Amino acid sequence: MNEPRPAVLVSGASGFVGQALLQALRRAGHEVARLVRRPAAAEDEVTWDPAAGQLEAGELARFQAVVHLAGESISQGRWTAAKKARILRSRVDGTRLLAEAVATLEHGPRTLLVASAVGYYGSRGDEALSEESPPGQDFLAQVCQAWESAAEPARGAGIRTVHTRFGLILSPAGGALPRLLPLFALGLGGRLGSGRQYWSWIALDDVVGAIMHALADGQLAGAVNTVAPNPVSNAEFSAMLARVLGRPAILPAPAAALRLALGEMADGLLLASQRALPTRLEGSGFRFQQTELEPTLRSLLKR
Repeated sequence: MNEPRPAVLVSGASGFVGQALLQALRRAGHEVARLVRRPAAAEDEVTWDPAAGQLEAGELARFQAVVHLAGESISQGRWTAAKKARILRSRVDGTRLLAEAVATLEHGPRTLLVASAVGYYGSRGDEALSEESPPGQDFLAQVCQAWESAAEPARGAGIRTVHTRFGLILSPAGGALPRLLPLFALGLGGRLGSGRQYWSWIALDDVVGAIMHALADGQLAGAVNTVAPNPVSNAEFSAMLARVLGRPAILPAPAAALRLALGEMADGLLLASQRALPTRLEGSGFRFQQTELEPTLRSLLKR
């Protein structure tokens, strides 16, 4: 007789990663519920208000794991002072609220998985980055450090805490790829800035697989670079995407123009270089479905 699958509570379930994760968890036989910012309308919903610090800890007692994916988008809108404050608050406040709630429960979640990002490392050129690499100093690096530190109450209570440091998640359903496709399809794509900056990427199916692997592997804890094992430069990424679409990639976007259009976001998201490697994922036995960029793009775009 099969063992019952752990019940899992997910925040950020309406995002493209959250939606894919919910489907995969349900297919695998898990009981799944969503954290929502409105009155719960069904048994598979739990209400919270991270900005107001409101979450009934007892509501979490029926779950064995919590996956926290929610946070203000970093890629929509210029990084004004107000926007940066929302980015930081949305990650730190929600993580701390969940960590403090699960820490109070004698019987409840024993695993807390919190999303993070390879932005933790700052811009590091072609340096190979493992989970042991020190953090950077820029805005996103500071956000990621505060984000991960906010889970300390759970760690201190003996709850296994995992930080999935995501790279560029590739899917036609969301993220950067659908934004790039129209330009590249018209032959208007090209490298960004010098193009030498590394983009650590991962297919959405492997993101979901890595999360489920981390939930199941009771020995995996701490930071986990959730990226494919073969990062590429932006110039390589641009050339491969253009080749898959059968279009040229001859219109580079100068760094100065990107900074003029996007401000600080240009350096933080588009021009920063993180050559992150999935050291702990591979060491724990996780097997990627997609390891090379061009066949991944062909599979995703059905080309």
